[in-house]
Amino acid sequence: MTALLQIKGLNVRFPGVRAVRDLALELRRDEVLAVVGESGSGKSVTALAVLGLLPATAAVSGSIVLDGRELLGLDEEELRRVRGARIALVFQEPSTALNPVERVGWQIGEVLRAHGTASRRERRRRVADLLAQVGIPPERARDYPHQFSGGQKQRIVLALALAAGPDVLIADEPTTALDVTVQAEILDLLRELRRERELAVLLITHNMGVVADLADRVAVMRSGSVLETQDVHRLFAAPSTPYARELLASVPRLGNRERPARPVQESAPAFAVTDVVVGYPGHPAALDQITLSVAPGEVLGIVGESGSGKTTLGRVATGRLRPSAGTARLFGADLAGLRRSDLRGLRKRIGIVHQDPAASLDPRRTVLESIREPLDIHRVGTPAERVARAEELLEQVALTREHGARLPRELSGGQRQRVALARALALEPDLLLADEPTSALDVSVQAAVLELFADLQRRHGFACLFISHDLAVVSQVADRVAVFRSGRLVELGPAARVLTRPSSPYTRTLLASVPLPDPEAQRVRRSLGPPTLKTSA
Repeated sequence: MTALLQIKGLNVRFPGVRAVRDLALELRRDEVLAVVGESGSGKSVTALAVLGLLPATAAVSGSIVLDGRELLGLDEEELRRVRGARIALVFQEPSTALNPVERVGWQIGEVLRAHGTASRRERRRRVADLLAQVGIPPERARDYPHQFSGGQKQRIVLALALAAGPDVLIADEPTTALDVTVQAEILDLLRELRRERELAVLLITHNMGVVADLADRVAVMRSGSVLETQDVHRLFAAPSTPYARELLASVPRLGNRERPARPVQESAPAFAVTDVVVGYPGHPAALDQITLSVAPGEVLGIVGESGSGKTTLGRVATGRLRPSAGTARLFGADLAGLRRSDLRGLRKRIGIVHQDPAASLDPRRTVLESIREPLDIHRVGTPAERVARAEELLEQVALTREHGARLPRELSGGQRQRVALARALALEPDLLLADEPTSALDVSVQAAVLELFADLQRRHGFACLFISHDLAVVSQVADRVAVFRSGRLVELGPAARVLTRPSSPYTRTLLASVPLPDPEAQRVRRSLGPPTLKTSA
């Protein structure tokens, strides 16, 4: 079959960096080609080169041909006629792709107007049709982005991308920020749209389960080059390059625990809640009658969809939220009656690892200064002892003194997350709160960070609330798992049981929504039909 999009000898250079090297790819009509590889491998740079969206500092050479027409060298006016009408792009984070101050119907209508739909009545009709096609009620065209869930916003972004009837859809990490049930629905929608429109889809992702579920062929990239391109079944069964084998070996799998569950220590919990209720304005039961605890040295995995109460529980643990009912105890102290000075002393015993280390690290401080900051705030030791402690922590997370002199932007995503772990451990905490600590990482980097986490947890013996929507990751690190839904605790038990033999129908739905990193197993599962419980994606 003739390629609809053909890339040959593509080279992209930035000052001092060769981002893409002699790249060759072909995308056929009615095909999903997945492009996988670690951060910095050139995946997104290639996609932006196709659309002519690279910054002026980029030097681009080679050939990009769409349906017989060379795209490199087109002027901006010609490229505008290609973008949207022939090639459309779906970004990873829908919240940043949508204008927060405009109604979603107006935003879709603007795309239609830009591509020649002049009549206001016709635009309204087409907006309603597009929203219905992606599963959004047409009457919600007058709503604003903040009034939609994450999955709904991603559906609206798909409607925007499809508005002008493109032949090629570039989807850059379209499900990374989504929970597994919502992700499953977006993948089903992409599959349906591809079939109905004969779309050619260039799928950029680090989720090998998504690749197995959706792709026809897979291109593996590293350091700006394509190492191999294979049929999806052949790649998963017999990858031809060591790097592809390494990628597949790094994928976490449900039920594949690498360490035995540890016995729970017989002592007071590090954190415990009893019949806790927390509400917000407009959301009266963010947590509803929650009772659970995490023992010293135990890793408790907290899973569930967005809005289920996972992060709210973490805020209660750090004393940032006070329950409206029930009791929350931190290291045995009732948080309701603590003075601010007492709470400050308890917080010294808590470390926090955020989802996005790029946002949580001060961009103006060096790595060593960021790790040392908690020691400075709590005046631990002399200045020289603080520096020594920060350097020791750098070594513990497998970074060097040279890394300590860098700024966060000069590190990779995995290195930044290592810094975040070192900073969280600076005060030798008894409780670590890890909120989606690996969701933004590629599989090989994620595997290294999870191995580091397990090693540090064994070495330091801290308790941990590990919040994640990635059930396979949770299965690797957690001793017990708590499953949340709509502010309620629906299941709690040993990780090996909850993630393999769940008692709750909702937990079974979550597990059935996780794409398997095996194309044949995923095809068989898909033939059996979708999970029975519906979500609000």
